[in-house]
Amino acid sequence: MDDGKITSEQVRHVARLARLELAEDTVEALRGQLDAILGYVAALDAVDVSHLEPSFHAIPILAPLREDIVRPGLPRAEVLAAAPASDGEGFAVPKVLEGA
Repeated sequence: MDDGKITSEQVRHVARLARLELAEDTVEALRGQLDAILGYVAALDAVDVSHLEPSFHAIPILAPLREDIVRPGLPRAEVLAAAPASDGEGFAVPKVLEGA
C-alpha cells in the first residue's frame, strides 16, 4: 500500500460527517481516489499562472445583455385590477403564519 496524503481514518471521518456507512474495501478504494484527486490538484497548483489575467470563465462568454434603462412601472390601480384579490393598497393573500 502506498503512503498517500489521505489516510483511511480521514476517509472514515468524512464518511461519518456525511452519514455514510462504508465497507472496509470501499474505504480503501475511496482513499486511493481521493489521493489521486489531491495529486491532480497539486499538479494544477504547480502551474505558474502569475502572467494570466483572472477570468470568470475558461472561454469568452458573449451574453447579449440589454442596457439598464429606468422606465416607469405600471399604475397601481391597473395592476391591482388584474390581481385575483386586493385590499385596495396591495395584493390580498391568505394568512400563512399562525398567531400573527
